[in-house]
Amino acid sequence: MSSAVAPVPSRPAARERAVKRQTALVLGGFHLLALLAVVPYCFTWWGIPVVLVGNAVFGSIGINLGYHRLLTHRAVTVPRWLEKLFTVCGICSLEGPPLQWVAVHRMHHQHSDEDGDPHSPAHGFYWGHVGWTYADDAALKANASRYIPDLISDPFQKYLHKRNRWARVYVAHVAAIVAAAFALGLAIYGTLADAAHVMVLGFVWGVVVRTVYVWHITWLVNSASHRWGYATYATGDQSRNNWVVAALTNGEGWHNNHHAAPRAAAHGHKWWELDLTYTFIRGLELVGLAKGVVPVKVAGYKRADGAG
Repeated sequence: MSSAVAPVPSRPAARERAVKRQTALVLGGFHLLALLAVVPYCFTWWGIPVVLVGNAVFGSIGINLGYHRLLTHRAVTVPRWLEKLFTVCGICSLEGPPLQWVAVHRMHHQHSDEDGDPHSPAHGFYWGHVGWTYADDAALKANASRYIPDLISDPFQKYLHKRNRWARVYVAHVAAIVAAAFALGLAIYGTLADAAHVMVLGFVWGVVVRTVYVWHITWLVNSASHRWGYATYATGDQSRNNWVVAALTNGEGWHNNHHAAPRAAAHGHKWWELDLTYTFIRGLELVGLAKGVVPVKVAGYKRADGAG
């Protein structure tokens, strides 16, 4: 197992960037609203499975599969309608428009833990985890288009990006969840007061807490999985396989594996490195909804421990 680490970027240029106030307000507002979950009127134990199911749909399918393995790395091919659906699921995690997310991630792979990496924790754990999300990155804005030529020419992606239509998708999904919660409460309890209570619970747990939860487990890949864990491969950066992050994200925490074989659909390379996102991909393949699943291929020079 290699103990080598990538060099720390020469200066924390990231900290000198201006703050995107709107993004900072959204992040702060959601975190404050998430505190409602501990208020007695808003607390419910069934909120926990709601968050986990929401993460499976909007986090694992939307972000892990849709934004990451499909749009960013083209690790698999799915029907066009399904690609659009997965993209919409990703949007419902409120991690920004697909074009921006993909550009950031491709830039990260090119400059991992070096100057030019949009979110390396070499600038500090907080920066790598969340600080970068509300920083006005002039370099990213100036260079983003050259990282996503395939998506810029995609009519659906252009439509979502233009006039921030992607944000309207998120708002529409919030309205749908709230309306469904109200209807469910009315059907079960039969009173407007109880229906309103279920609606509030649906909003707090099905929207706010779930969104914040997905944010943080996604960000842990950028921060914790570049700080703690083991390196199966000598990737030249600080990427690590972190089993806690892998468990929380349904497979994204096998980050050193991913940096060694970025295009591979599977992030878990050993039998015990559970990757439920890849399991879902295999399920799609079995029913004929996925093809061209990219296998794991790691260059021999990257092998740090003689892994097969």
